[in-house]
Amino acid sequence: MQVVYSNSSYTTYNIPTLCYNSMMPRAQLTTFLIVTSFLSTVPYLRAPVHGGVLTSYDVSSLDIMSKIHTDHDATTKASSDFGHIVHATPNGVFRPTFPADIAALIRLSLSQPTPFTVAPRGKGHSSRGQAFAPGGIVVDMSALGDHGHHTSHRIDVSVDRMYVDAGGEQLWIDVLHTALKHGLTPRVWTDYLRITVGGTLSNAGIGGQAFRHGPQISNVHELDVVTGMGEMITCSPEVNSALFFAVLGGLGQFGVITRARIRLEPAPKRVKWVRIAYSDVHPFTTDQELLISKWASGSGFDYVEGQVQLNRTLTQGRRSSSFFSATDLARLTGLAIDTGSVAIYYIEGAMYYDDNTAASVDQLSFVRGFVFVRDASYVEFLDRVGREEQNLRSAGAWDVPHPWLNLFVPRSRILHFDAAVFKGILRNANPVGLILMYPMNKDMYVQFAAAINDDGDDAGRGRVLRRRATEVGGGRWQRRRRGAAGEGERGGAGALRPRRRRHRVQAVPAAPRVAGRVEAPLRREMGQGRRPQGPVRPAGHPVAGSGHLSAAAAAIAAAAGGRRTYYCKLAHIQRPPES
Repeated sequence: MQVVYSNSSYTTYNIPTLCYNSMMPRAQLTTFLIVTSFLSTVPYLRAPVHGGVLTSYDVSSLDIMSKIHTDHDATTKASSDFGHIVHATPNGVFRPTFPADIAALIRLSLSQPTPFTVAPRGKGHSSRGQAFAPGGIVVDMSALGDHGHHTSHRIDVSVDRMYVDAGGEQLWIDVLHTALKHGLTPRVWTDYLRITVGGTLSNAGIGGQAFRHGPQISNVHELDVVTGMGEMITCSPEVNSALFFAVLGGLGQFGVITRARIRLEPAPKRVKWVRIAYSDVHPFTTDQELLISKWASGSGFDYVEGQVQLNRTLTQGRRSSSFFSATDLARLTGLAIDTGSVAIYYIEGAMYYDDNTAASVDQLSFVRGFVFVRDASYVEFLDRVGREEQNLRSAGAWDVPHPWLNLFVPRSRILHFDAAVFKGILRNANPVGLILMYPMNKDMYVQFAAAINDDGDDAGRGRVLRRRATEVGGGRWQRRRRGAAGEGERGGAGALRPRRRRHRVQAVPAAPRVAGRVEAPLRREMGQGRRPQGPVRPAGHPVAGSGHLSAAAAAIAAAAGGRRTYYCKLAHIQRPPES
């Protein structure tokens, strides 16, 4: 089974914790993204997350109190997320009609002796409580534009200027359908489209088109942001650029995205969708690099990802796929048995109807006879995980725990990583789901990743964030309001002085010690009866170890003087026991 998408929810925004991301040096570098889905029968565990308390007196001071919902259904829904690992109950859920309502809520928090936590929430696809507001207020971004008697559709396409203005609460699937009415489309997509614009732009928005165009944050012209001071600011690379570069990929620690102006291009109508099988990781990675190197000449695939499937999932697990037919799966199972290898590797590519497809495939070193081609509409291809979602929901395997581990692995060490993790740690694991691994050209990765510094260590990253926070006003506030609510809280973005404790996710592994450094966090995630230890912080916290983008940022920075790096995402999907 497959769950493929970027972590895309907003991050808890403790008022007014601000930090700033350093610029990434431009260099021709290749990044490989690995996404792994594990299936197991580990019991469903919840770890409570505690935070500050918002009193009824605080709430009653709001002139928009009618928009704060404190009923059980509202607070219960806001106390969990897609990860289903931790939970934290807010005191209320705020449903704004206009962005100005969010600004008013933040200003109210600032007016309190102890500011309360405010956490914007899109569709709740965070995996570890990043969008929680324990004892505070969760902002239901989906309520924007809801006027009761009618709802404003906050997506506006400019055909002449080739952009779309989309509210931060809008789903990418809706942006797609609206843009297609004008024959246009955004250039880069996450694999899963039922997530919000503000959510993915607060992370990065990585997908199979990123090797050509960079992630989604590389394709934004302008933002409307509500800052930690309750100000509504429009920013771009030219105007209020510090805020613009901080918010994109900033994991919600800089402000709330209420509108994004996104670059468009002419939309294709159909797609040649290809999967090519390998029994050896060496030609697999070599061919991936060959394919993404063709973008500069205007040839090659428009989309490139890669998949790694452990043979045990073919020979012992449930064999089902929305791409492969039953006959194809039987052939792949035979290949797994005949080769005796631990894994089968696939390159997944898509060409938006170009005659060069065949020529590109002919240069590769795949297992002859194992090329699988489908013809699909553009929408069918982009929304492929939406169909997988329906299958997983039907099987009861969607609303289960989803712990994720995200790493950047240097290109020089990726074969060690393959041997140590896929063929070592996971070799005898319970039936393991689909692993995704795909390349990106590093110079296409925009210079927005949060928490980057020259050496990539946690302490240095914290120093950089403190220095950059001063540039956008965070340092001044921190000095004046030291000890405000949210400092070092579980489930929140925390303050710039978090508790110094060891966190669950380790730093980027480097061979020859790759196995030892990766095994510990994996064992903790996969072990029976283990509850999260220590303060649960969102990915990207200044001193939180390596989370979703903090590991990415640290490794990209560390790899700046090298050749290539791999981004690894390990998504352990805890599956309920079969009856």
